[in-house]
Amino acid sequence: MSYVIQGIQHVGIAVSDMDASLKLYRKLFGLDIPFFDAVAAAPLMDSHCNGDTIVKRASMVLNHQGGCAVEVVSPTSFKPRGPVFDLSQGDLGIGSTIVKTPDIRKMHDHALGVLGDSCDKELTMDPIGRLTFFLRDYDSNLFQILESDGWFTNNGHPSGGIMGCTIGVSDMSKAFSLYKDILGYDKVVYDKTGIFEDWAHLSGGSEKYHRVLLAQTNPGTGGFASMMGPTSIELVVALDRKGRFIFEDRIWADLGIVHLGFDVRGMKELGEKLEKDGFGFRCDTDDALSMGDHTSVHCTYIDDPDECWIELIEVHKIPILEKLGVFMDVQKRAPSKPLPKWMLHALRFNRIKD
Repeated sequence: MSYVIQGIQHVGIAVSDMDASLKLYRKLFGLDIPFFDAVAAAPLMDSHCNGDTIVKRASMVLNHQGGCAVEVVSPTSFKPRGPVFDLSQGDLGIGSTIVKTPDIRKMHDHALGVLGDSCDKELTMDPIGRLTFFLRDYDSNLFQILESDGWFTNNGHPSGGIMGCTIGVSDMSKAFSLYKDILGYDKVVYDKTGIFEDWAHLSGGSEKYHRVLLAQTNPGTGGFASMMGPTSIELVVALDRKGRFIFEDRIWADLGIVHLGFDVRGMKELGEKLEKDGFGFRCDTDDALSMGDHTSVHCTYIDDPDECWIELIEVHKIPILEKLGVFMDVQKRAPSKPLPKWMLHALRFNRIKD
């Protein structure tokens, strides 16, 4: 079969205190359905960690109302460091995670109540006139909140899950060769150059930028697509200075937004395409990798033209009702076939309630 890229599956975020961050993400973003939570060595990431094998705890969490997941990562074999310089918009790599909400004002009130001064006090407008605001978690990881009308269910929480991210790049056309031409984010939602209102209060916000928001003309339909919904990637070039690599002098699992994960089928065929186009696998599990007791996946990593770390995940087995021992062998399903709605609705029984 040929390869299929369903779209963004998750964003990987490294934190200093795993339990505190997971609790915050449950309260703030409703990310309360775990798919795995395990401590393990990470030999796959040796090339991202100066050749050393680190040990980390990782937990994949989802909001049942809709949106993509977050893989929360915290190293146990070393103390993670923050950036070695003050990050600004347009620095190279994933600068912010975009979170969806059904009601921006309700979510703003909720975030202010949870975070206080770590949340913007006022709403602003993005480049196409959508109300938005930014907030930071306990480790200063940056999140942007935007409204969405695509939802799977409603449990009353004011937030959904992830619907995209902002990535700093040095050359827009080179970035397009990966994100548009291979990963399938081929629809230009906006292409704007200037100084922007929504970034005015952020570091570097008074500078000039080229911002392009990309979406998928043909989003994936298989697996969790109906729950995760439409996603987008904003590519940004800083025009008044040269962007610096966000993980300069640091390694994977140091504090920050460490990778962007895509849900794929046909990893072998995708690997051949990537190799041909100059984006060959930086590392590869070669086969199914166990993520805890009941989740197995095939993982590979590539770099974008500025070394932003991209994870490609082909899911083999996932828990549906873990407490009852109900699991799904995803490989036996057609890539375009969505999981049954009853099965997706059953995930709510895995919710963690504080």
